[in-house]
Amino acid sequence: MGNDAVFRVDGLRKSFGHIEVLGGVSLELHAGEVTVLMGANGAGKSTLVKIISGVYDHGGGSMSLAGHDFDPKTPAEAIRAGVVTVHQNINDGVVADLDVATNLTLDRLSGSGVPTLFNPGRVRREAKAVADRMGLAIDLKARISDLSLADRQMVAIARAMAHRPKVLILDEPTSSLSSAEADRLFALLDRLRQQGVAILYISHRMSDIRRLADRIISMRDGVISGIFDKKPLDYEGAVNAMLGRKIQLERIVARNSAKAIFATDGLRIAEGARPISLTLGDGEVVAITGLVGVGKTALAETLFGLRQPLAGTMMLNGKPYAPESTGEAVAAGVFLVAKDRGENGIVGDFNIQENISLPFHRRMSRLGVLKRRIERAVARQQIQELGIVCRSEKDEMSALSGGNQQKVMVARWMSQGARLFILDEPFQGVDISARRDIAAKLRASASGRATLLFVTELDEALETADRILVMSEQTIVGEHRNTDIDLERLLAEVAGGPLHSAA
Repeated sequence: MGNDAVFRVDGLRKSFGHIEVLGGVSLELHAGEVTVLMGANGAGKSTLVKIISGVYDHGGGSMSLAGHDFDPKTPAEAIRAGVVTVHQNINDGVVADLDVATNLTLDRLSGSGVPTLFNPGRVRREAKAVADRMGLAIDLKARISDLSLADRQMVAIARAMAHRPKVLILDEPTSSLSSAEADRLFALLDRLRQQGVAILYISHRMSDIRRLADRIISMRDGVISGIFDKKPLDYEGAVNAMLGRKIQLERIVARNSAKAIFATDGLRIAEGARPISLTLGDGEVVAITGLVGVGKTALAETLFGLRQPLAGTMMLNGKPYAPESTGEAVAAGVFLVAKDRGENGIVGDFNIQENISLPFHRRMSRLGVLKRRIERAVARQQIQELGIVCRSEKDEMSALSGGNQQKVMVARWMSQGARLFILDEPFQGVDISARRDIAAKLRASASGRATLLFVTELDEALETADRILVMSEQTIVGEHRNTDIDLERLLAEVAGGPLHSAA
């Protein structure tokens, strides 16, 4: 271990009951370096970060910051010492009911030595200074709850930057950002690296890792399974250390379908947007990819009855389909795995079994009484088929890793037969192994329905779909059968090239 480490963890342990989550983790973060932490869901990454950031107490071992003992009992203590964390759950980093300016200055307003009287002018000036340093182009008067997911993420990151930390921990920070926003974040991290900040960057995105990593640390089963710091960095070795086995790029055999299940004709989802016409076949898995903000979620919500189209028609099973609510969509056999599982999917107070059965109580009831035996059998089957890591169907959702929570959300809608199955960013925050488990199950069970994935990452589309459609400016600009794809053309379409050149 080098002498320039600004932060050290030595033999850190943590157990929940009889389950050991961290088994003696040791690592160090160097000033002016980006250390990427990789680990499958359930490897212990989140627990480690929560101990460092003062959310959890540890059960053994020690930490030091700039040569001094570091053992925060609260997140506020960690922040005051110079260790700031931006958690994967965006809502942990912002207060939805407050405006952007107040969020950016909230920690200063609540600290010691702050004047008793609230000064709106001072808040706006300080917030503008933070926003300018970050390159944040957001209305400072806007309420956080009115912002897009990507803008909320940028505010959470900017709020963390306001502390000018010695150690900055980022947990999947680009999962909700467009490429332009991610580039702005990367540029900021480059500046922080030059200023000597030690950065711990948790990510599953190889594009992020290749762009940023000075060192890679792999975790598996609560311990460090590999440290990679020799140039050039061994990315494949880091992934293999994370998974405990060698992986190969998954290749699929694209399937054809002669029977149409779902179609749109002249569908418009935004003012000024070109119409969308597409057909999805029986047993076909189709991915729609594109940058953040191009309309993927808006299209998913339109198909599911959460919003109404401005024009055009839809057909399901050869009949007109125009849902005015999600209830009508579900009754017709159209299901949606929503993008943000924390806000739109998981019910934290329910266990796995209850989360899976939630939309289908009527189907599992007789004379108004829910049949728990049926509910339990369905949950157990889905746990087995999707490989959900848990003790039983009675486990609380909070006890599951992010990847296993996502599997529960997919299991919910796969527990009943769908005609059109829509998944909006189903692999967000999910490790490679869990992603491939979900993708394999989607393809194995595809017969009898059309499956539509909305994904930002191209590798997710390439490893899952029979066809890949490209979306730009609220319309479809390209279509590719997943056999010998022209990646250069596909990437140009993702960037909006063909659409702009046609204008």
